[in-house]
Amino acid sequence: MKVTIRVKKGAFVNEKDKAEIEKKLSRLDSLFKNPDDVEASVLFKNYEDYKAVEITIPTKNIILRAECKEETYLCATDAAIAKLETQLRKHKSKIYSSLKHREGVAGYYDSHSDFDLENMQAELTATNLVKNKSIDLVPMTVDDALLQMDMLDHKFFVFLNSDTNKVCVVYLREDHNYGIIETNM
Repeated sequence: MKVTIRVKKGAFVNEKDKAEIEKKLSRLDSLFKNPDDVEASVLFKNYEDYKAVEITIPTKNIILRAECKEETYLCATDAAIAKLETQLRKHKSKIYSSLKHREGVAGYYDSHSDFDLENMQAELTATNLVKNKSIDLVPMTVDDALLQMDMLDHKFFVFLNSDTNKVCVVYLREDHNYGIIETNM
């Protein structure tokens, strides 16, 4: 797996820690059939009370993402890697069923990986608008949108419903169920 390391908000990671983090990320290689074709982006952020690590692994149609906050970068990296492993294990059957029709995507994931569901955890606000983001509306089913939202570890996801051809938003409710908002045009 190719690893790109970036720092933000005054973060500093020395070469020894970078090498250790790349070694830890190599644990994820076993989850991919061709790990050399996969690129992980690791972002380190420094806050007053904690350190944050965000790991993003984009593949053709699925984006794997985990962000964890701990006292040290190494602890946050361990937590983020565990979260990514959990995401892949939790959604493995969904990934195969929803992506098997899309060319080349299911080939990213190793079908021989053993999954330990015992360690699964869920980490589920901003008050001011601090970011403006532009997205491309991708036609997909509601199930694919829910999968993508879970894989990104977001609380909502905007998409173009391929069944109705309407812009929709799926979201995670406080009762841990999902909801959908469908626009009228």
